[in-house]
Amino acid sequence: FAARSPPPATGLYGTDNLDATLVDHWLDQASAVVSGGAFQGMCETIAAYLATRTHLVGHGLTVADLAVWGQLSCARQWEAVKKAPALAHLVRWLDMCTAHRVISDVAAETVAARPGAKRAATQAQKVADNGSVGGGADAGGSFDINLENASEGNVVTRFPPEPSGFLHIGHAKAALLNQYFARQYKGKLIIRFDDTNPSKERNEFVESILADCATLGLDHDVVTYTSDSFPQILEIGAKLIREGKIYIDDTPMEKMREERINRVDSAARANTVEANLVLWGDMLAGNAQGLECAARFRMDMQNDNGALRDPVAFRCNLTPHHRTGTTYKVYPTYDCACPFVDSFEGVTHALRTSEYRDREPQYVQVQAMMGLRKVHIWDYSRLNFVYTTLSKRKLQWFVDNGHADSWDDPRFPTVQGMTRRGLRIDALKEFILMQGASRNVNLM
Repeated sequence: FAARSPPPATGLYGTDNLDATLVDHWLDQASAVVSGGAFQGMCETIAAYLATRTHLVGHGLTVADLAVWGQLSCARQWEAVKKAPALAHLVRWLDMCTAHRVISDVAAETVAARPGAKRAATQAQKVADNGSVGGGADAGGSFDINLENASEGNVVTRFPPEPSGFLHIGHAKAALLNQYFARQYKGKLIIRFDDTNPSKERNEFVESILADCATLGLDHDVVTYTSDSFPQILEIGAKLIREGKIYIDDTPMEKMREERINRVDSAARANTVEANLVLWGDMLAGNAQGLECAARFRMDMQNDNGALRDPVAFRCNLTPHHRTGTTYKVYPTYDCACPFVDSFEGVTHALRTSEYRDREPQYVQVQAMMGLRKVHIWDYSRLNFVYTTLSKRKLQWFVDNGHADSWDDPRFPTVQGMTRRGLRIDALKEFILMQGASRNVNLM
């Protein structure tokens, strides 16, 4: 109202009726510039509009600029996305507005008057004095993590759910983070079903996961299955046996576990390559002898990191697979298949929760043993809830024992359960994005 009032020479509502109409349009648009799943897309739209303009309307500062500037300045997500190449013109425009003498004076007075401003100033001083606050680079919910060797158009991420249950809120975080970085760098997002355990996996879960991905607005480029790569994985398994990097072990499971804990070499470690190939043939055939065996990577049984003590690479399973039926009797473990398929499918950055941190050296070593291209790893904190379980094994127990009708029970932390309870997907996505890609662990 003040901008429309005389004297018109202020120009805050433009210089003519067309300008005034455009200002009204941008005032409406400004209300949509808020943190959430659509935030970056809105920012990219404004940036594209500003590519050939200095101001939003006309040739001078108007209320439209003030409104959008105010929204961006208050949006917590702006700091996380502003380095995206597609937002260069928006950053340029925002810097120009911020540098305006009147705006900078008003902004300084407004910030100083906010509750908590004194505390924020004290923290800022600590940053200047000590270089960090509350854990340094790991603190907070930032997306500014500087993915190693990431560049526009050359980032490929993957979301690899196992089709053994419905997606829960922890999976939603993984899915949205992978999409975030794929889109930030104008790259590619793969949804890959990690279907290496036919005893737990069903087509029902594949369909529910794809439905949940659609509900979350996951903009994937391709859907793949680890089972698509079974022939190549088995082929490289045989190659590693011939090179002495994998051996076949018929040690009973409990004894094998005990030996790994106590750092005791298995007697099978001394097998010849020829003996290992014979046992490998038994495993491929799924006969009685093969069912007693497991193929293990030859790493370091004395390593302090238990994940490097000759982990299992392949095991037999006669259960029909939900896609390949009875074609295969031998299946790769996650520790074997994931490093291979990540590299094979062109993934550049593997985002994993911090619970896998001890397994990262194993991941790197498996790729080196296979002679594959290195995939960069970034681990982020998993969601940890008090009085809520995200374990699919435990959730399945509730269903199997009649305590819940299905995985979409409103009491479950699954995407379908939460939506049945009344949670809006936009709210869920905003909650996830507020966590960022930080390694800082929090209990909720």
